[in-house]
Amino acid sequence: MPSQPTLAFNRDHIHPGDRLCVAISGGADSVALLLAIHAANTAPRESLGVGLSAAHVHHGIRPDTESDADLAFVEDLCIQFDIPLHIHRADIPARASQARETLEEAARTVRYDFFRSLIASGHADTILTAHTLDDQAETVLLKLLRGAWTEGLAAIHPIIHINTPNQRPGKILRPLLQTRRTEIEAYLHALNQPWRDDSTNADTTYTRNRVRHELLPQLRTFNPSIDQTLANLAELAREEESRWQAELSRVLPQLLLPGKPVRGGGRSVSTAPGHSSLSIEIERLRPLDPALRRRILRAAARQLGSRLSFDETSRLLALCGFLTLPTVAARTGASLHLANGLRADRSPREIRLYREKQSANPE
Repeated sequence: MPSQPTLAFNRDHIHPGDRLCVAISGGADSVALLLAIHAANTAPRESLGVGLSAAHVHHGIRPDTESDADLAFVEDLCIQFDIPLHIHRADIPARASQARETLEEAARTVRYDFFRSLIASGHADTILTAHTLDDQAETVLLKLLRGAWTEGLAAIHPIIHINTPNQRPGKILRPLLQTRRTEIEAYLHALNQPWRDDSTNADTTYTRNRVRHELLPQLRTFNPSIDQTLANLAELAREEESRWQAELSRVLPQLLLPGKPVRGGGRSVSTAPGHSSLSIEIERLRPLDPALRRRILRAAARQLGSRLSFDETSRLLALCGFLTLPTVAARTGASLHLANGLRADRSPREIRLYREKQSANPE
């Protein structure tokens, strides 16, 4: 009797007794993940020993007939394998318009809010998404095109720990991050298992689709293994970022000062709502290497709710006197206006970063 086709997936963070919920769209990747988990969970030997359900979001982006057909396909699949299914309906275009987000951003927000609700309600403690190595490569390229730092190049993380509003802990796992789409489709073909193709995946008005259908095929002519190379870069960036975060946790408490100094000693810290500031002594930054200086300034800005671009970080370094830029004066009294209302002032000894609550525009 021929052996049953199998699909390898990462089991490192799956344990007996876990309540797993597979996010399923009806596409090849998520169908394969659901069937692979189900097969491993019903194996006569070495069963996963987990509770298994599925979750589907009806996005309302494509024509109703197509979205309804996807939902019907997922429902039939879950009935066939006796897998409980959680369904969420949303109007993504309306949400995107209201929140001034792209359709991709709004859809992601809705999906992950749904995942959190499943964990908060106790239906699951772990959500599995079917991101593949191909998805990882595409995401790294998108991050590069947008000028990401190393934390961005880490791209899709294999595990994310989340807390729900009721503080019920949970996690999101990506067990197929080392699996290629070609392997997934071969697995489904071997099972004679159909899947649904999302018509929007061919629409090159979406940047990701342009990367998938135009940029990556070009890059493969230079390096046939570019997908694996980009996935490797994500893993390296993730490890580098973890190392840096540990270092920042150690040094930031020694460097960041609240408020600003006052005559006679001590520091003045505003208690007004919406007004907060941090300062760093320039001489304490001077002996540090350039990479750590950049990290410290960006971490300080992030504590005030702002993410600095490469250019803004360079301007801050120039304000401190560590870089020379024609547009920035490294002198006492100089200041910078940065993104998201963040400001930086130079005093004789310190750089002060602060954000002030902006007054509402009169009606």
